Amino acid sequence: MASKFLLVAEREYLTRVRKKAFLVLTLAVPLLIAAFGAIVVKMAMSDNDTTDVVEVRDDSGLNLSNRLVNSSQLRFEPAKGTLAEAKKGFQKAKHDGLLYLPAGLNVDNPVGVQFYGKGNISLKKQVAVQNAVNKAFSELKMQKSGLSQEQLDRLRSKVELQTISLDDTGKEASSNALATSATSYVLAILIYFFIFVYGVQIMRGVGEEKSSRIMEVMLSSVKPFDLMMGKIMGIAAVGLTQFLLWGLLSAGASSVIMPLLVGKDKPKTEVAAATPAPGTPAADGEPQSAAGKFDQSLQQTTPMNPTAKMLDTLGNLPLGTILFGFIVYFLGGYLLYGALFGAVGAAVDDQTDTQQFMFPITLPLILSYIVGLSVILRNPDGPVAFWMSMIPFTSPIAMVIRLPFGVPAWQLALSIVLLILGFIGTVWVAARIYRVGVLMYGKKVTYKELGKWMFYKG
Repeated sequence: MASKFLLVAEREYLTRVRKKAFLVLTLAVPLLIAAFGAIVVKMAMSDNDTTDVVEVRDDSGLNLSNRLVNSSQLRFEPAKGTLAEAKKGFQKAKHDGLLYLPAGLNVDNPVGVQFYGKGNISLKKQVAVQNAVNKAFSELKMQKSGLSQEQLDRLRSKVELQTISLDDTGKEASSNALATSATSYVLAILIYFFIFVYGVQIMRGVGEEKSSRIMEVMLSSVKPFDLMMGKIMGIAAVGLTQFLLWGLLSAGASSVIMPLLVGKDKPKTEVAAATPAPGTPAADGEPQSAAGKFDQSLQQTTPMNPTAKMLDTLGNLPLGTILFGFIVYFLGGYLLYGALFGAVGAAVDDQTDTQQFMFPITLPLILSYIVGLSVILRNPDGPVAFWMSMIPFTSPIAMVIRLPFGVPAWQLALSIVLLILGFIGTVWVAARIYRVGVLMYGKKVTYKELGKWMFYKG
């Protein structure tokens, strides 16, 4: 029995790896991944190099404009003329926004502040301007409480938080939420992609052999269970082979393409500057011009390169546990879903009929992907993350999202045991459907009919 099972698996493996499409995808995908990653990094870096210019029309009489702080990505400039004239000038200019501070603003309850933009205003820009205005009002309140401008300048600070991971043994390692989240995101996509793509390959392969009547010849010498498991394991070996080759080739391609596309870009210097209003006396009593007011209090800092931070954090992740977990959950999730995909392929005659049976199968997979990236990624230790990483149908994606953040050993062990039990259960169900459906022709299959097949004797 074992020899026949291995023969089927070997046939499925060799048939697929010898195809030109397999070779082309194996060689082309790593280059595309490396180029795509480099382009994304380059675009992110170029986006950080841009500075939004916001014009300010201050009619409040509180001199709030000189309290708006410039940054590397946001700069405030005074608007000329009345509000109507400022609007016309803003529409003609290439600036990114117009902030209006109306007369009669109450410091304790500022109502009526308006921000004009060209088209729909992005959330990032709105939040940045709103934070700057909130800080200006906070400083004004503090000054009214008796603090001088010099004291306020000393109070103003920008803290760069250094995050450190501390394990149970007390060992410290640098941590970066962005790098950890990005790793979880990539792992979730890979698991989802492999389970779905190779599961569909099983379903289509079984359906094509059934429709061509080759299945009848094969079943004369191989038991249905051996045939189903041989196809599942053979295609799993193809997936692992392709994944390992993609990993090795992507690493090599990234080391060559990334430096070429990203180049030797240096991190942009951040600028923090108070924005005095036109004609406001400077520290020495001399009035400042509108053009020179932004250069008086420039404070330059050189932050650490974010890319270097991410690379340093990636080196401190539990790579052994992540690799082990990825392989286990890739195989476990694939075998669990692959058996069900194989049962669907054996149950139907026409590939168009597979849709009604595929949706209930793929729903937990889709749900775990959506919830994983929206909920688990934000709170990897929460109750939703815990329970979804225990349920066999959702654990392949939910648990790999949690792995980079660190998972207790008992939770990982329990999840793997439950996944194995879930795989055994789905294989039993799939085998009962497979042995009947694979030789069933010309009959429209329903869920009620599938239920009967599961309890047929023999």
